[in-house]
Amino acid sequence: MSAPQPAAAGAAASGLGGERADLLQTLDKHRGFLRFTVRDLNDEQAARRTTASALCLGGLIKHVAGTEAGWMRFVVGGADAMAAGPVGWEGQFRMAEGETLAGLLAGYEQVAAATDTLVASLPDLDLAHPLPAAPWFEPGAVWSARRVLLHLIAETAQHAGHADIIRESLDGARTMG
Repeated sequence: MSAPQPAAAGAAASGLGGERADLLQTLDKHRGFLRFTVRDLNDEQAARRTTASALCLGGLIKHVAGTEAGWMRFVVGGADAMAAGPVGWEGQFRMAEGETLAGLLAGYEQVAAATDTLVASLPDLDLAHPLPAAPWFEPGAVWSARRVLLHLIAETAQHAGHADIIRESLDGARTMG
């Protein structure tokens, strides 16, 4: 099995250098691992739960795309701009009626391209906003665009690992090894 090949990052394609390129290339590497995990699957397989968890592969793609889009709204407009859309907490982790893996992947590609463009255009990675009030955030905490990108890298890498376990449980295929 060949190693996953990440899609061409917008940052790399535009010649962006330095810290921004490092952050975006690392994020894109983990996006590539996640996308590679769902290779050659049909919609039924992508929607199937294979572990005790409620997670499915299509749901993970959907969740990571939605999370990345939400955090980019935060970078631009703060906590109020980050507010979740019509998909509830559990709904973001599963494929809804009529959703397809191809559609979810296309949406994820759009989110990734928008993130790359936004990060390249930010005047400063120190641009920061207070986090929304939530039990999982330290009260009064403020995150910079840089901190948001580091969080997205960790979130994407963690969910790529989840996806690898689900995929191996589904049909024995693995992302690496």
